[in-house]
Amino acid sequence: MAAHQEKKPTEERNRKSTQNGTRTSQVQWGRAWEVDWFSLASILFLLMFAPLIVYYFIMSCDQYQCSLTDPVVDLLTGNKYLSDIWNKTPTLTYRAAGIYTLWVAFQVVLYVCIPDFCHKFLPGYVGGVQEGAVTPAGVVNKYEINGLQAWIITHMLWFANAYYFHCFSPTIIFDNWIPLLWCANILGYAVSTFAMIKGYFFPTNAKDCKFTGNFFYDYMMGIEFNPRIGKWFDFKLFFNGRPGIVAWTLINLSYAAKQQELYGQVTNSMILVNVLQGIYVLDFFWNEAWYLKTIDICHDHFGWYLGWGDCVWLPYLYTLQGLYLVYHPVQLGTANAIGILMLGLIGYYIFRMTNHQKDLFRRTNGNCKIWGKKPEYIECSYMSVDGTKYHSKLMTSGFWGWARHFNYTGDLMGSLAYCLTCGFDHILPYFYIVYMTILLTHRCIRDEHRCFSKYGKDWKRYTSAVPYRLIPGIF
Repeated sequence: MAAHQEKKPTEERNRKSTQNGTRTSQVQWGRAWEVDWFSLASILFLLMFAPLIVYYFIMSCDQYQCSLTDPVVDLLTGNKYLSDIWNKTPTLTYRAAGIYTLWVAFQVVLYVCIPDFCHKFLPGYVGGVQEGAVTPAGVVNKYEINGLQAWIITHMLWFANAYYFHCFSPTIIFDNWIPLLWCANILGYAVSTFAMIKGYFFPTNAKDCKFTGNFFYDYMMGIEFNPRIGKWFDFKLFFNGRPGIVAWTLINLSYAAKQQELYGQVTNSMILVNVLQGIYVLDFFWNEAWYLKTIDICHDHFGWYLGWGDCVWLPYLYTLQGLYLVYHPVQLGTANAIGILMLGLIGYYIFRMTNHQKDLFRRTNGNCKIWGKKPEYIECSYMSVDGTKYHSKLMTSGFWGWARHFNYTGDLMGSLAYCLTCGFDHILPYFYIVYMTILLTHRCIRDEHRCFSKYGKDWKRYTSAVPYRLIPGIF
Protein backbone atom coordinates (compact mmCIF):
# COMPACT_ATOMS: atom_id res chain seq x y z
CA MET A 1 0.00 0.00 0.00
CA ALA A 2 2.93 2.31 0.61
CA ALA A 3 4.66 1.38 -2.65
CA HIS A 4 5.63 4.29 -4.89
CA GLN A 5 3.42 4.89 -7.90
CA GLU A 6 4.01 7.19 -10.86
CA LYS A 7 1.97 10.37 -10.90
CA LYS A 8 -1.03 10.31 -13.19
CA PRO A 9 -0.61 12.53 -16.28
CA THR A 10 -2.40 15.87 -16.09
CA GLU A 11 -4.68 15.03 -19.00
CA GLU A 12 -5.95 11.92 -17.23
CA ARG A 13 -6.24 13.63 -13.85
CA ASN A 14 -8.39 16.33 -15.36
CA ARG A 15 -10.59 13.92 -17.29
CA LYS A 16 -14.25 14.80 -16.92
CA SER A 17 -17.38 12.76 -17.04
CA THR A 18 -21.05 13.56 -17.30
CA GLN A 19 -23.65 12.31 -14.87
CA ASN A 20 -27.24 13.32 -14.18
CA GLY A 21 -26.91 16.12 -16.74
CA THR A 22 -24.23 17.84 -14.62
CA ARG A 23 -20.61 17.99 -15.60
CA THR A 24 -18.40 16.76 -12.77
CA SER A 25 -14.80 15.78 -12.20
CA GLN A 26 -12.26 14.87 -9.61
CA VAL A 27 -11.45 18.57 -9.61
CA GLN A 28 -14.60 19.07 -7.56
CA TRP A 29 -14.35 16.02 -5.28
CA GLY A 30 -12.23 16.94 -2.28
CA ARG A 31 -10.14 20.12 -2.01
CA ALA A 32 -9.64 22.56 -4.87
CA TRP A 33 -7.35 22.28 -7.87
CA GLU A 34 -7.24 26.03 -8.48
CA VAL A 35 -6.86 28.71 -5.82
CA ASP A 36 -8.68 32.04 -6.03
CA TRP A 37 -7.46 35.17 -4.28
CA PHE A 38 -9.93 34.86 -1.38
CA SER A 39 -8.87 31.28 -0.63
CA LEU A 40 -5.20 32.26 -0.77
CA ALA A 41 -5.76 35.23 1.54
CA SER A 42 -7.62 32.99 4.01
CA ILE A 43 -4.82 30.43 3.91
CA LEU A 44 -2.12 33.04 4.53
CA PHE A 45 -4.15 34.54 7.38
CA LEU A 46 -4.49 31.18 9.11
CA LEU A 47 -0.87 30.21 8.59
CA MET A 48 0.28 33.50 10.13
CA PHE A 49 -2.25 34.04 12.89
CA ALA A 50 -3.57 30.64 14.05
CA PRO A 51 -0.36 29.88 16.04
CA LEU A 52 -0.48 33.41 17.50
CA ILE A 53 -4.11 32.95 18.54
CA VAL A 54 -3.23 29.79 20.46
CA TYR A 55 -0.27 31.50 22.10
CA TYR A 56 -2.39 34.55 22.98
CA PHE A 57 -5.07 32.49 24.73
CA ILE A 58 -2.62 30.42 26.75
CA MET A 59 -0.46 33.46 27.58
CA SER A 60 -3.54 35.38 28.72
CA CYS A 61 -4.29 32.69 31.29
CA ASP A 62 -0.67 32.41 32.40
CA GLN A 63 0.00 36.14 32.77
CA TYR A 64 -3.42 37.87 32.93
CA GLN A 65 -5.71 35.44 34.76
CA CYS A 66 -7.50 34.53 31.49
CA SER A 67 -8.40 38.10 30.52
CA LEU A 68 -8.30 38.56 26.75
CA THR A 69 -8.50 42.35 26.95
CA ASP A 70 -5.88 43.20 29.57
CA PRO A 71 -2.86 42.31 27.39
CA VAL A 72 -4.17 44.60 24.64
CA VAL A 73 -4.83 47.40 27.13
CA ASP A 74 -1.31 47.06 28.55
CA LEU A 75 0.23 47.26 25.10
CA LEU A 76 -1.91 50.19 23.94
CA THR A 77 -1.28 52.22 27.10
CA GLY A 78 2.43 51.50 27.09
CA ASN A 79 2.39 49.67 30.43
CA LYS A 80 4.09 46.74 28.71
CA TYR A 81 5.84 45.95 25.47
CA LEU A 82 5.62 42.79 23.43
CA SER A 83 9.12 41.91 24.63
CA ASP A 84 7.93 42.09 28.27
CA ILE A 85 5.15 39.58 27.61
CA TRP A 86 7.42 37.32 25.57
CA ASN A 87 10.20 37.38 28.19
CA LYS A 88 7.74 36.21 30.86
CA THR A 89 6.63 33.28 28.69
CA PRO A 90 8.11 29.92 29.77
CA THR A 91 10.52 28.53 27.19
CA LEU A 92 10.99 25.04 25.82
CA THR A 93 12.57 22.77 28.42
CA TYR A 94 14.27 19.39 28.25
CA ARG A 95 11.67 18.08 30.68
CA ALA A 96 8.79 19.11 28.43
CA ALA A 97 10.56 17.74 25.35
CA GLY A 98 11.07 14.42 27.12
CA ILE A 99 7.47 14.25 28.29
CA TYR A 100 6.11 15.03 24.84
CA THR A 101 8.44 12.65 23.02
CA LEU A 102 7.51 9.79 25.33
CA TRP A 103 3.84 10.64 24.97
CA VAL A 104 3.80 10.60 21.18
CA ALA A 105 6.04 7.52 20.99
CA PHE A 106 3.74 5.68 23.41
CA GLN A 107 0.69 6.51 21.31
CA VAL A 108 2.48 5.34 18.14
CA VAL A 109 3.25 2.02 19.83
CA LEU A 110 -0.37 1.62 20.95
CA TYR A 111 -1.58 2.46 17.45
CA VAL A 112 0.79 0.33 15.39
CA CYS A 113 1.92 -2.53 17.59
CA ILE A 114 -1.12 -3.67 19.57
CA PRO A 115 -4.01 -5.03 17.47
CA ASP A 116 -7.43 -4.27 18.89
CA PHE A 117 -8.87 -6.76 21.35
CA CYS A 118 -11.76 -4.64 22.71
CA HIS A 119 -14.11 -5.73 19.92
CA LYS A 120 -13.74 -9.34 21.13
CA PHE A 121 -15.44 -8.73 24.47
CA LEU A 122 -17.34 -5.40 24.23
CA PRO A 123 -20.82 -6.01 22.72
CA GLY A 124 -21.68 -3.52 20.00
CA TYR A 125 -18.17 -2.13 19.63
CA VAL A 126 -16.67 -2.24 16.12
CA GLY A 127 -12.89 -2.44 16.17
CA GLY A 128 -10.05 -4.29 14.54
CA VAL A 129 -9.41 -4.12 10.81
CA GLN A 130 -12.05 -2.03 9.02
CA GLU A 131 -12.40 -0.58 5.54
CA GLY A 132 -12.62 3.12 4.83
CA ALA A 133 -14.65 4.88 2.15
CA VAL A 134 -13.78 4.80 -1.53
CA THR A 135 -11.23 7.52 -2.38
CA PRO A 136 -11.56 9.70 -5.52
CA ALA A 137 -9.14 7.32 -7.28
CA GLY A 138 -11.27 4.30 -6.35
CA VAL A 139 -9.01 3.00 -3.54
CA VAL A 140 -10.44 1.43 -0.39
CA ASN A 141 -7.96 1.62 2.50
CA LYS A 142 -7.96 -0.67 5.51
CA TYR A 143 -7.47 0.64 9.05
CA GLU A 144 -6.65 -0.92 12.41
CA ILE A 145 -9.33 0.54 14.67
CA ASN A 146 -7.91 0.44 18.18
CA GLY A 147 -8.44 3.95 19.55
CA LEU A 148 -10.71 2.86 22.40
CA GLN A 149 -8.12 0.34 23.45
CA ALA A 150 -5.38 3.01 23.39
CA TRP A 151 -7.57 5.34 25.46
CA ILE A 152 -8.30 2.65 28.06
CA ILE A 153 -4.66 1.56 28.41
CA THR A 154 -3.47 5.17 28.67
CA HIS A 155 -5.98 6.11 31.34
CA MET A 156 -5.46 2.92 33.34
CA LEU A 157 -1.78 3.77 33.53
CA TRP A 158 -2.60 7.38 34.43
CA PHE A 159 -4.81 6.39 37.38
CA ALA A 160 -2.41 3.64 38.45
CA ASN A 161 0.33 6.25 38.68
CA ALA A 162 -1.90 8.79 40.45
CA TYR A 163 -3.01 6.37 43.17
CA TYR A 164 -0.21 3.79 43.47
CA PHE A 165 3.10 4.39 41.68
CA HIS A 166 3.48 8.19 42.04
CA CYS A 167 6.14 8.40 39.32
CA PHE A 168 4.91 11.88 38.41
CA SER A 169 2.36 14.36 39.67
CA PRO A 170 -1.13 14.34 38.09
CA THR A 171 -0.60 18.08 37.59
CA ILE A 172 2.33 17.40 35.23
CA ILE A 173 0.46 18.56 32.13
CA PHE A 174 -0.70 21.85 33.62
CA ASP A 175 2.71 22.50 35.19
CA ASN A 176 4.41 22.16 31.79
CA TRP A 177 1.59 23.52 29.65
CA ILE A 178 3.43 26.29 27.79
CA PRO A 179 6.71 24.36 27.28
CA LEU A 180 4.57 21.52 25.91
CA LEU A 181 3.00 24.04 23.53
CA TRP A 182 6.36 24.54 21.85
CA CYS A 183 6.79 20.77 21.54
CA ALA A 184 3.34 20.41 19.98
CA ASN A 185 4.16 23.17 17.47
CA ILE A 186 7.40 21.47 16.50
CA LEU A 187 5.61 18.19 15.84
CA GLY A 188 2.75 19.91 14.00
CA TYR A 189 5.06 21.75 11.61
CA ALA A 190 7.38 18.76 11.21
CA VAL A 191 4.63 16.32 10.24
CA SER A 192 2.97 18.86 7.92
CA THR A 193 6.26 19.55 6.14
CA PHE A 194 7.05 15.86 5.88
CA ALA A 195 3.59 15.16 4.45
CA MET A 196 4.13 17.76 1.73
CA ILE A 197 7.57 16.42 0.80
CA LYS A 198 6.17 12.90 0.78
CA GLY A 199 3.34 13.95 -1.51
CA TYR A 200 5.83 15.26 -4.07
CA PHE A 201 8.47 12.54 -3.99
CA PHE A 202 7.07 9.28 -2.58
CA PRO A 203 3.26 9.37 -2.23
CA THR A 204 1.38 6.37 -0.96
CA ASN A 205 -1.05 6.62 -3.88
CA ALA A 206 -0.13 9.13 -6.58
CA LYS A 207 -3.63 8.99 -8.09
CA ASP A 208 -5.05 10.47 -4.91
CA CYS A 209 -2.66 13.46 -4.85
CA LYS A 210 -3.69 16.99 -5.77
CA PHE A 211 -1.33 19.79 -6.80
CA THR A 212 -2.61 23.35 -7.26
CA GLY A 213 0.79 24.85 -8.01
CA ASN A 214 0.30 27.22 -5.06
CA PHE A 215 2.81 26.37 -2.33
CA PHE A 216 0.85 27.87 0.57
CA TYR A 217 -2.44 26.23 -0.35
CA ASP A 218 -0.83 22.85 -0.93
CA TYR A 219 1.07 23.12 2.35
CA MET A 220 -2.01 23.95 4.38
CA MET A 221 -4.66 21.79 2.74
CA GLY A 222 -2.36 18.90 1.86
CA ILE A 223 -1.37 17.03 -1.27
CA GLU A 224 -1.86 13.39 -0.36
CA PHE A 225 -5.32 12.07 0.41
CA ASN A 226 -4.16 9.22 2.63
CA PRO A 227 -0.43 9.43 3.39
CA ARG A 228 0.86 6.28 5.04
CA ILE A 229 4.08 4.73 6.27
CA GLY A 230 4.07 0.99 5.91
CA LYS A 231 0.81 -0.89 5.84
CA TRP A 232 -0.95 0.47 8.91
CA PHE A 233 0.42 3.87 9.99
CA ASP A 234 -2.14 6.22 8.47
CA PHE A 235 -1.36 9.89 9.11
CA LYS A 236 -4.96 11.10 9.07
CA LEU A 237 -6.39 8.50 11.43
CA PHE A 238 -3.47 8.71 13.85
CA PHE A 239 -3.23 12.49 14.14
CA ASN A 240 -6.99 13.04 14.12
CA GLY A 241 -7.45 10.73 17.09
CA ARG A 242 -4.04 10.22 18.65
CA PRO A 243 -2.26 11.92 20.36
CA GLY A 244 -4.62 14.92 20.66
CA ILE A 245 -7.98 13.38 21.52
CA VAL A 246 -6.54 10.71 23.82
CA ALA A 247 -4.80 13.58 25.63
CA TRP A 248 -8.00 15.64 25.88
CA THR A 249 -9.35 13.80 28.92
CA LEU A 250 -5.87 13.57 30.51
CA ILE A 251 -5.49 17.34 30.17
CA ASN A 252 -8.83 17.88 31.93
CA LEU A 253 -7.82 15.45 34.69
CA SER A 254 -4.59 17.37 35.15
CA TYR A 255 -6.59 20.60 35.46
CA ALA A 256 -8.81 18.97 38.10
CA ALA A 257 -5.73 17.79 40.01
CA LYS A 258 -4.31 21.32 39.92
CA GLN A 259 -7.57 22.74 41.21
CA GLN A 260 -7.45 20.22 44.08
CA GLU A 261 -3.84 21.18 44.80
CA LEU A 262 -4.52 24.94 44.81
CA TYR A 263 -7.91 25.15 46.52
CA GLY A 264 -8.32 21.85 48.36
CA GLN A 265 -11.36 20.81 46.30
CA VAL A 266 -12.57 20.14 42.78
CA THR A 267 -15.59 22.29 41.89
CA ASN A 268 -18.75 20.89 40.37
CA SER A 269 -18.09 22.96 37.24
CA MET A 270 -14.73 21.20 36.75
CA ILE A 271 -16.44 17.85 37.27
CA LEU A 272 -19.04 18.77 34.64
CA VAL A 273 -16.32 19.72 32.14
CA ASN A 274 -14.54 16.41 32.75
CA VAL A 275 -17.76 14.39 32.47
CA LEU A 276 -19.28 16.09 29.41
CA GLN A 277 -16.06 16.29 27.42
CA GLY A 278 -15.16 12.78 28.57
CA ILE A 279 -18.43 11.50 27.09
CA TYR A 280 -17.56 13.20 23.80
CA VAL A 281 -14.06 11.66 23.72
CA LEU A 282 -15.32 8.18 24.59
CA ASP A 283 -18.00 8.50 21.94
CA PHE A 284 -15.35 9.36 19.38
CA PHE A 285 -13.33 6.24 20.13
CA TRP A 286 -16.35 3.96 20.52
CA ASN A 287 -17.42 5.05 17.05
CA GLU A 288 -13.95 5.31 15.50
CA ALA A 289 -14.94 2.91 12.71
CA TRP A 290 -17.85 5.22 11.86
CA TYR A 291 -15.37 8.13 11.80
CA LEU A 292 -13.82 6.56 8.69
CA LYS A 293 -16.92 7.75 6.80
CA THR A 294 -16.76 11.40 7.93
CA ILE A 295 -15.59 14.45 6.01
CA ASP A 296 -12.12 14.44 7.65
CA ILE A 297 -11.27 11.00 6.30
CA CYS A 298 -13.44 10.97 3.18
CA HIS A 299 -12.60 14.38 1.73
CA ASP A 300 -9.79 16.28 3.47
CA HIS A 301 -6.21 15.83 2.30
CA PHE A 302 -3.50 15.72 4.96
CA GLY A 303 -1.61 18.98 5.34
CA TRP A 304 -0.99 21.69 7.93
CA TYR A 305 -4.72 22.11 8.48
CA LEU A 306 -4.94 18.61 9.97
CA GLY A 307 -1.32 18.00 11.00
CA TRP A 308 -0.72 21.19 12.99
CA GLY A 309 -4.38 21.55 13.91
CA ASP A 310 -4.55 18.13 15.57
CA CYS A 311 -1.27 18.63 17.42
CA VAL A 312 -1.79 22.20 18.64
CA TRP A 313 -5.20 23.75 17.99
CA LEU A 314 -7.27 20.83 19.26
CA PRO A 315 -5.57 20.02 22.59
CA TYR A 316 -4.92 23.66 23.48
CA LEU A 317 -8.14 25.44 22.49
CA TYR A 318 -10.63 22.61 23.02
CA THR A 319 -9.62 22.43 26.69
CA LEU A 320 -9.92 26.14 27.55
CA GLN A 321 -12.83 25.59 29.94
CA GLY A 322 -10.81 23.39 32.26
CA LEU A 323 -7.81 25.73 32.06
CA TYR A 324 -10.02 28.70 32.91
CA LEU A 325 -11.49 26.90 35.93
CA VAL A 326 -8.00 26.40 37.38
CA TYR A 327 -7.58 30.19 37.51
CA HIS A 328 -11.23 30.98 38.28
CA PRO A 329 -12.91 28.10 40.15
CA VAL A 330 -16.69 28.22 39.77
CA GLN A 331 -19.07 26.44 42.13
CA LEU A 332 -22.40 26.24 40.34
CA GLY A 333 -25.76 26.25 42.04
CA THR A 334 -27.58 22.93 41.96
CA ALA A 335 -30.21 24.08 39.47
CA ASN A 336 -27.61 25.59 37.14
CA ALA A 337 -25.44 22.48 37.31
CA ILE A 338 -28.40 20.21 36.51
CA GLY A 339 -29.50 22.49 33.68
CA ILE A 340 -26.03 22.52 32.10
CA LEU A 341 -25.74 18.77 32.51
CA MET A 342 -29.11 18.23 30.81
CA LEU A 343 -28.20 20.58 27.95
CA GLY A 344 -24.97 18.66 27.41
CA LEU A 345 -26.65 15.26 27.59
CA ILE A 346 -29.51 16.24 25.26
CA GLY A 347 -27.00 17.68 22.81
CA TYR A 348 -25.01 14.46 22.99
CA TYR A 349 -28.16 12.39 22.47
CA ILE A 350 -29.06 14.35 19.35
CA PHE A 351 -25.49 14.15 18.06
CA ARG A 352 -25.22 10.41 18.65
CA MET A 353 -28.69 9.37 17.53
CA THR A 354 -28.47 11.44 14.36
CA ASN A 355 -25.20 9.78 13.46
CA HIS A 356 -26.56 6.38 14.51
CA GLN A 357 -29.52 6.76 12.15
CA LYS A 358 -27.20 7.57 9.27
CA ASP A 359 -24.85 4.69 10.11
CA LEU A 360 -27.73 2.21 10.43
CA PHE A 361 -29.13 3.39 7.11
CA ARG A 362 -25.76 2.92 5.40
CA ARG A 363 -25.02 -0.48 6.93
CA THR A 364 -28.40 -1.91 5.97
CA ASN A 365 -28.62 -0.11 2.62
CA GLY A 366 -31.90 1.39 3.75
CA ASN A 367 -33.42 -1.93 4.93
CA CYS A 368 -34.09 -0.77 8.46
CA LYS A 369 -36.54 1.23 10.53
CA ILE A 370 -36.07 4.84 11.59
CA TRP A 371 -38.52 5.99 14.25
CA GLY A 372 -40.56 2.84 13.68
CA LYS A 373 -40.94 2.97 9.92
CA LYS A 374 -38.99 2.31 6.77
CA PRO A 375 -36.77 5.31 5.94
CA GLU A 376 -37.31 7.52 2.93
CA TYR A 377 -34.37 8.43 0.74
CA ILE A 378 -33.20 9.81 -2.59
CA GLU A 379 -31.04 7.65 -4.85
CA CYS A 380 -27.89 9.28 -6.24
CA SER A 381 -24.97 8.28 -8.44
CA TYR A 382 -21.42 9.56 -8.98
CA MET A 383 -18.18 8.56 -10.70
CA SER A 384 -14.62 8.21 -9.40
CA VAL A 385 -11.65 9.47 -11.39
CA ASP A 386 -11.12 6.04 -12.97
CA GLY A 387 -14.60 6.20 -14.52
CA THR A 388 -16.26 3.71 -12.15
CA LYS A 389 -19.87 4.56 -11.39
CA TYR A 390 -21.08 4.33 -7.80
CA HIS A 391 -24.54 4.65 -6.26
CA SER A 392 -25.56 6.25 -2.97
CA LYS A 393 -28.73 6.89 -1.02
CA LEU A 394 -29.40 10.14 0.86
CA MET A 395 -31.81 9.64 3.75
CA THR A 396 -34.65 12.08 4.32
CA SER A 397 -36.16 10.42 7.41
CA GLY A 398 -35.66 10.78 11.15
CA PHE A 399 -33.40 13.59 12.31
CA TRP A 400 -32.07 13.78 8.75
CA GLY A 401 -35.51 14.87 7.64
CA TRP A 402 -35.40 17.76 10.11
CA ALA A 403 -32.13 19.25 8.87
CA ARG A 404 -29.28 18.19 6.60
CA HIS A 405 -26.68 18.46 9.39
CA PHE A 406 -28.72 17.98 12.56
CA ASN A 407 -25.81 16.08 14.13
CA TYR A 408 -23.92 19.40 14.14
CA THR A 409 -26.84 20.99 15.99
CA GLY A 410 -26.42 18.47 18.81
CA ASP A 411 -22.67 19.06 18.76
CA LEU A 412 -23.22 22.81 19.21
CA MET A 413 -25.57 22.23 22.15
CA GLY A 414 -22.87 20.19 23.87
CA SER A 415 -20.25 22.84 23.08
CA LEU A 416 -22.42 25.52 24.67
CA ALA A 417 -22.81 23.38 27.80
CA TYR A 418 -19.02 23.19 28.21
CA CYS A 419 -18.78 26.97 28.11
CA LEU A 420 -21.69 27.63 30.48
CA THR A 421 -19.88 25.74 33.26
CA CYS A 422 -17.49 28.71 33.50
CA GLY A 423 -20.04 31.43 34.31
CA PHE A 424 -19.99 34.83 32.63
CA ASP A 425 -17.07 36.74 34.13
CA HIS A 426 -14.75 36.27 31.13
CA ILE A 427 -15.23 35.69 27.42
CA LEU A 428 -12.24 33.34 27.03
CA PRO A 429 -14.08 30.06 27.77
CA TYR A 430 -16.75 31.03 25.21
CA PHE A 431 -14.27 31.00 22.38
CA TYR A 432 -15.11 27.33 21.90
CA ILE A 433 -18.79 27.80 21.06
CA VAL A 434 -17.98 30.74 18.77
CA TYR A 435 -15.31 28.72 17.00
CA MET A 436 -17.46 25.59 16.70
CA THR A 437 -20.36 27.60 15.29
CA ILE A 438 -18.11 29.09 12.60
CA LEU A 439 -16.39 25.74 11.95
CA LEU A 440 -19.54 23.67 11.63
CA THR A 441 -21.40 26.28 9.60
CA HIS A 442 -18.44 26.49 7.23
CA ARG A 443 -18.26 22.71 7.16
CA CYS A 444 -21.94 22.55 6.21
CA ILE A 445 -21.35 24.86 3.26
CA ARG A 446 -18.10 23.14 2.25
CA ASP A 447 -19.65 19.69 2.46
CA GLU A 448 -22.70 20.74 0.47
CA HIS A 449 -20.55 22.26 -2.25
CA ARG A 450 -18.75 18.94 -2.58
CA CYS A 451 -22.00 17.02 -2.58
CA PHE A 452 -23.46 19.22 -5.30
CA SER A 453 -20.30 18.73 -7.37
CA LYS A 454 -20.45 15.00 -6.71
CA TYR A 455 -24.17 14.28 -7.13
CA GLY A 456 -25.36 17.08 -9.42
CA LYS A 457 -29.12 17.22 -9.94
CA ASP A 458 -29.66 14.49 -7.36
CA TRP A 459 -28.31 16.85 -4.70
CA LYS A 460 -30.82 19.52 -5.72
CA ARG A 461 -33.59 16.98 -5.24
CA TYR A 462 -32.25 16.23 -1.78
CA THR A 463 -32.06 19.87 -0.68
CA SER A 464 -35.60 20.40 -1.89
CA ALA A 465 -36.74 17.50 0.30
CA VAL A 466 -34.70 18.70 3.32
CA PRO A 467 -34.49 22.51 2.99
CA TYR A 468 -32.73 23.41 6.29
CA ARG A 469 -29.09 22.93 7.25
CA LEU A 470 -28.89 23.16 11.06
CA ILE A 471 -32.05 24.56 12.67
CA PRO A 472 -35.44 23.46 11.29
CA GLY A 473 -37.45 26.43 10.10
CA ILE A 474 -34.57 28.89 10.56
CA PHE A 475 -31.29 27.85 8.92
